[in-house]
Parts: sequence; structure tokens; C-alpha cells
Amino acid sequence: MHHLLAQLNPQQQQAVSAPPCHMMVLAGAGSGKTRVLVHRIAWLFEQYGVSPHCILAVTFTNKAANEMRQRIEHLFGAPTQGLWIGTFHGIAHRLLRIHYDAAKLPEGFQVIDSDDQYRLIRRVLKNLGLDEKHWSPKQAQHFINRQKDNGLRPHHLNAGGDFYQQTLIKVYHHYQTLCDQNGLVDFNELLLRTDELFQQNSDLCQQYQHRFAHILIDEFQDTNHIQYRFIKRLTNTENYLTVVGDDDQSIYAWRGARVENIQRFTQEFPDVLTIRLEQNYRSTKTILDAANAVINHNQNRLGKSLWTESQVGESIRLYSAFNELDEARFIVAQIHNAKTQGLRLRDIAILYRSNAQSRVIEEALLQSGVPYRVYGGLRFFERAEIKNALAYCRLATTPNDDSAFERIINTPTRGIGERTIESIRQLAREHGVSLWEAMQHALSHHLLSGRAHSHLQHFQALITSMQEALTDLPLGEQLEHIIKHSGLIEFYQREPGEKAQARIDNLNELITAAGQFSTSDTQAQTPMMAFLSHAALEAGEGQAAAYEDCVQLMTMHSAKGLEFPMVVITGMEEELFPPRQAMEDVSRLEEERRLCYVAITRAMQHLLITYAQCRRLYGENRQHFPSRFLREIPSECISEVRMRQNISQPISIQGNTAKRFRSSASGLSVQGQQFFVGQQVSHPKFGDGIILNFEEQGEQARLQINFGQCGTKWLVASYARLETI
Repeated sequence: MHHLLAQLNPQQQQAVSAPPCHMMVLAGAGSGKTRVLVHRIAWLFEQYGVSPHCILAVTFTNKAANEMRQRIEHLFGAPTQGLWIGTFHGIAHRLLRIHYDAAKLPEGFQVIDSDDQYRLIRRVLKNLGLDEKHWSPKQAQHFINRQKDNGLRPHHLNAGGDFYQQTLIKVYHHYQTLCDQNGLVDFNELLLRTDELFQQNSDLCQQYQHRFAHILIDEFQDTNHIQYRFIKRLTNTENYLTVVGDDDQSIYAWRGARVENIQRFTQEFPDVLTIRLEQNYRSTKTILDAANAVINHNQNRLGKSLWTESQVGESIRLYSAFNELDEARFIVAQIHNAKTQGLRLRDIAILYRSNAQSRVIEEALLQSGVPYRVYGGLRFFERAEIKNALAYCRLATTPNDDSAFERIINTPTRGIGERTIESIRQLAREHGVSLWEAMQHALSHHLLSGRAHSHLQHFQALITSMQEALTDLPLGEQLEHIIKHSGLIEFYQREPGEKAQARIDNLNELITAAGQFSTSDTQAQTPMMAFLSHAALEAGEGQAAAYEDCVQLMTMHSAKGLEFPMVVITGMEEELFPPRQAMEDVSRLEEERRLCYVAITRAMQHLLITYAQCRRLYGENRQHFPSRFLREIPSECISEVRMRQNISQPISIQGNTAKRFRSSASGLSVQGQQFFVGQQVSHPKFGDGIILNFEEQGEQARLQINFGQCGTKWLVASYARLETI
């Protein structure tokens, strides 16, 4: 057998060794899709003599792209110069740098991140006289980005008689004009501009169609409209497209992803070979049985069922907490147990549907001294101190960058007030120039008061001295010079507590990052410009840094693509997961179910699910029923865990509310009263109910009672004022 096929299962071998054709690989969770992609590329090199120069591989994260390149080079045994591999945004950025002229961009165009885009939109709203109380910058930003994702410019949009829509279109138009005047490209513009570049330059498009004989796309279920259009534009009758994805893991509709792209592919491309990777190398049979049972409730799937040769494994443990504090305490206790059984903290992930859930869990971990990290929280390039330092770099490199100017004109504070800045904005509007040019005009014509004039002069001299320093220093030293002279270190040293040191550490880390940055592939940019583009792309993508040995906390969305020996899924309750908004909409409910499937399949050996009967969230206390997704897991996959670790088998988790779990003990005696499972009781507030379960003895004894209309509740027996019927 060929060495590239030796370690693969039959379906993986088929995908790797297929003759050149359009191919769709439906790759279930944990089925080795990266391995297939990497081996397929190596196979094309070895068996068909395809040059790396003729391959385009698109992934969804820079981390995945780097990992893929390393694995290909390892298999191929040599560097793969010429191979284009990267994210959609990274590839688009590269194409625009090469063909900036045809794309109607200045050579030194600036990539701006979400924060700078937000500032620019606020400026547009102000220019148009729109009050932010009625016209939210965030909503305008979302509107503009969604239109770009759908390939639409302002002139494509027709609001009819809708004033609200007309105004948003006007904001979009003015925003885009401002970007074009200043050579600014936002994250969503990268792809739209590249797609238009190929649409308007057919010779150029044909050149790349001819060059890229094989195009391979990872995570195809996450593509949006413009990404799909871009790929179709690059494909002709002579080249081949391989897409790898899983319609069951499409969880980004809210970000514009279209699960139907993976369904359209077989209809819109001729003679597509479809291969299903269903053998899972990650999870136990019990975990996969649960995941398959849940996802089977969705309609219109392309269809596949995960299986494994590994052991059945332990049951999925389920804990019914009486509130979120009890839930958090229980999770911490389980983490301590797992440690005593030899698991490292980094092997444990706690997943939640909403970021708001993390606070209580974080507090419980802190109190018990368990180190943890919020994965995908504020990432490095998104932190304020980093953005401020990079804004100095941007202004020193491109003085006409208005968003950088606004960000640091008075950071650190240097006595330049809002009134002075507004005067400069006014001048910029009147003369149609950048804020930097407007400031220079104000200084040379002495248009401002003595104090404002003096402060602005100092600022101008500072940036000019930075510009001069950039000419003959290596990149790391350029960053060091700018940070040192910006005054940011002293500025943050004045902050109270540990935050100051963390910020200064981050600034030092930025200098390190610049020193280590590879400038070999900068597409004729200066090293500084390349580094700034890299920072903007990284901030937009939001990759997490490497972590120490600590528990990982993350949303279910952040967990996609990751795996952990032990996973805790928290808050498995109706109105939380699925959220209230999704419960009436079938397509949204199916997306939530796919998210549940993703969450379950992160677990390798141990899966723990928790829910609370009462939860204080978003400032209000609410009673909750167990999630419908919990009821879709076969009861034979689940064992309920009580706090004292005695495990009982569930009767069932079917029906409208979960018919709960019975303890094996025969009865409970509290203050002379006898209670037992199945007994009917009456409560002064909740009415009549049936005892389902109990735990502990004496003063601490709690009863689980189904009160019909009021649902199931845990009550402390000695305080509950129960009467037996």
C-alpha cells in the first residue's frame, strides 16, 4: 500500500486517492478531516505531479492554516513554497495587496478592525446629523457587514418607502465613501472587494482559474454568500474543487453562514463525488449514541451516523441543581474528583450557551483555588492597550488614518479636549481632508487658542519623530521605540491594582511579537505595514493563545473544533438552551440542536451535563424545565449523580417535563414526619405534588417534588411545611 494511505480507514483512503474531480467530503465530528485534507494535497503532489503553486487551500482560522502547512511539509518532506493556504480573509488580503491598482485601492491601504469600523460609523452618524440615541452605531455596523456578506453595495439596495432602511443605506453609502477616500478596508470589505476584482477583470480571474488547478475548502458549512460566490468565480471547467464539511456542525447562521451552501454544492457542480467520514476517533460509543440521537431530530440533513471502534465508556452523568450556585459548586467538586483520578486541568472544559453564565462558575473556581481561563474572551490584539500602541504605529506609518488619529490624540491624556478635536473634524469636513492634514492646517494658520495650539504642536512633533525613527530600525525595535515614546507605559502604571502590570506585560509581549514576526511574505509591504495587517486580521479572527494547565471555560460556539477528555455542559434548560428566541422558529431551533451536537461531541471520555431548576440570570430569578435536548438523549446513556456521588438510573427523560429520577432508598424521616418516593403531599404555596426523589438525612434532607403546574422543585424538608395527603 502507498505510504500516504497506510494509516487511513477505507473512506479516508477513498477521499485521498480519488482521481481529480469535484468532491464533497462529509466529515463527522472527530473523523479525521484535517488528516484527509493534508494527505489529499500530498497525494496530488506525489501521484499527479501537481505543483504546490497550483493549489489553493482555504481554512477558517490562521491556526488551522499553519497546522495544515506544517503537516503537509512533514508528509512531503520539503518546504511547500508557492502553496497558497490561509483563511478566506487572509487569501483575499493577499490578492488585494498584489492587485491593489485593479481593485481601485491605494498601495498602502489599511485594514481596519471592528473597533475602528465602529468609530468610523459613529463619525458618519455625526456628519449626517443622526442622534445615536435613535440610530445605534452597533446596528448600523451590523447592517453594513451583513450587506457586504451578501455581496451588496448601497446602490444594490432598495428601501422602498421604509425610512429606517433608507437611512441605513445612506449611512452605508457615506461610510463606504469615507473608507475609499482614506484607503481603509474593513474585514468584510476584503472579500467583497476581491470578488468584485475578479468580476470586473475577467483576464485576471482566468489567470487564477488557470493557476489554481485544485481548490480545497475546509469547514465548508460555515461559508457565507460572498465566500461561496468567490469560490464559484475561481472555478471553471478545467479545475477541481474539494469541499470538506459537516452540515450537522453549521452553527454560525447569526454570522451569515449558510448551511445550504453544502447542500447546493452537489446541485451546482457536475459529477460530484460524495464521501462520508463516519468513523469517529475521539469519543466513546455512549457519547456518540447521545449525539446521534439528538441530531436525528433535525430535518433535511445530508445524513450520516457517527460510530467508533473504541469502548462503550461510562454513562453521561447528569446533575439536577436547585440553582446556579449549587450547579457551580457541584462542577468544582467534580473537577477536584477528576484531578484525583489523574486528569489534568487542561483536559477539562466547561461549556455554556451564554457568556453571562460564566460569572458564577468563575467565582466558584476562584474560591476553591482552581486556575481557569476564559477561552475566546478578550484576545490579545483586541485589548485596549494593544490597540492604542498599534494606533500609534498606524499613524506613524499612514498619517491620514483617521480612526488611529481619533484613538490616540488624547491617549495618554495630553490636554486636547473634545472641543479641540471637534474643531479639527469640522476643518476636515470643510476641506475634504484627513484629520492629520486638518490639524496641520490649523497649526500653520494659528486657528486654535494658545493652549490647544501648543498641545497639538507637541502631538504633531511626537508622531513626526516616530515617523523618522521607523526608517532604519528592525521591526521589533520600531515597536519598542514607539511604545516607549508614546507615554503609554507611564499612563498605565498609574492604574490601580494588578491590571496595570497586566497591561504593561501585554505591551512588552507586543514588542516580542513584532520581533518574532516573519516578514518573508509581505507582498511588497514594509515590515510595519505587514505586521499591522497581521494584527488586524488576528483581532478579527480571534484566535486564543496557548494556555497553562488550567480549566477551560468557553461558550459552545467557541468550543467548535476542540476536544477534551472531560466536558461539562452547563445550563441544559429550556429558555437558556435552546434560548427563548429560538423556541418558536424551526430553523433557529435546528441550529441550536446542531450546537448541542457540537457540544456533546467535544467530549472524549467523560461527559457531565448540569441544569438548574431555578436560575438568576440577566437580573431575574426564573424557574426552568430541563432542556428538550436533554430529553432527546436516550435514557440508557445517562446516570443521574447526586452531590454525595450515589448514582441512580433514570426512569425516563421523556414527556413535557422530565419525569425525574428515583432514589433506591425506601423512605425519609424528618421531625417525626415520614416521606417516601411516590407519596402525594401538599404545599401552602405550590399546591399538591408527588415526591420524586430525596437526598441527605436529618436537617439537611431535601425532597424533589413535582407540583404539576409549578413544575419540579427541590425543597428542604424541615422548612417546607408539607402535609401528606
